[in-house]
Amino acid sequence: MRTVLITGSSRGIGFAIAKAFAAQGDNVILNCREDSAQLEKAVVELSAEGRVMGICADVSDYNACAEMITKVESVFGSVDILVNNAGAAYFGVFTEMKPAEIQDVIFANLLTAANASHIVIPGMVRKKAGCIINISSIWGVTGASCESVYSAAKAGVNGLTKALAKELAPSNIRVNAIACGAFETRMNDRLSEQEKNAFTEGIPLGRFGFPSEVGSLAVFVASEASGYLTGQIIPLDGGVV
Repeated sequence: MRTVLITGSSRGIGFAIAKAFAAQGDNVILNCREDSAQLEKAVVELSAEGRVMGICADVSDYNACAEMITKVESVFGSVDILVNNAGAAYFGVFTEMKPAEIQDVIFANLLTAANASHIVIPGMVRKKAGCIINISSIWGVTGASCESVYSAAKAGVNGLTKALAKELAPSNIRVNAIACGAFETRMNDRLSEQEKNAFTEGIPLGRFGFPSEVGSLAVFVASEASGYLTGQIIPLDGGVV
């Protein structure tokens, strides 16, 4: 039985990924930064599927992230699969962002992935096995107007993915990223119906994605069927890129 840690997983895409792994019979660890009530609700929902743990921790804080992973290891042993999903978006003109907002976006999207990976990798190296999946964005590939820092942070996630894949391949650890397009999540609730329709017109498949589709892909990427897949940025965007 595998142990899967998904950061930022109390709702949305992260929860859908957790649900998909729980359905496989894996041990699943849910994480959120501060909404303990939502986290507990998510844990209760998944408990029927198997062994589930929820931990509140800000994974952009290295010490808090390390403490969380120590708790996981004390219960389940080492982490077999890490899904770096924690993140936050900012929509607005770059020059109008405050320095603190720039830092927050980079910390939430890039530093979280770096922290969690840095802490779990030694255990994976000892076992000569492991899988890391980074949840990225097509904006990290193409860039997006009014999401400059978010795009830059996700581009950093993509670079981290490719570099770690090469570094860890000799230890039989695979590292890939899923570059998401537009999905039906709270992050896109800021869009009006008119804006959503306009956005949809640019998607060849003609719709937003569903979080469950990210979950299904993550399970496949972590499976033995994908044993030769590493260092890839996999677009899941309805054909946009």
